[in-house]
Amino acid sequence: MNKIRKGDEVVVLTGKDRGRRGMVLRRVDDERLLVEGVNRVKKHVRPNPLKGEVGGIVEKEMPIHVSNVALFNPASQKGDRVGVKVLEDGRKARFFKSNGEMVDA
Repeated sequence: MNKIRKGDEVVVLTGKDRGRRGMVLRRVDDERLLVEGVNRVKKHVRPNPLKGEVGGIVEKEMPIHVSNVALFNPASQKGDRVGVKVLEDGRKARFFKSNGEMVDA
């Protein structure tokens, strides 16, 4: 079970965007995430007349490693570690390690 999923609000812990918050747009693979407004780079794009694309310099988000982000805890207004526990009915649920509150509930 992934501790950080698509649609979660995360806080960047390290790097040039440290302290910035954003939503997870998608998981690139098991270790990398695409976070809205984080790790933006300028990319030089070639024009492609068949697709109707114009060339130039485009700013876009690049993937960031999952270890460099923490799930945002609205109760403490900080990034927090996440754990997984099995409920009585057998389902798995995520919870914040600092205060034990459930993430999905």
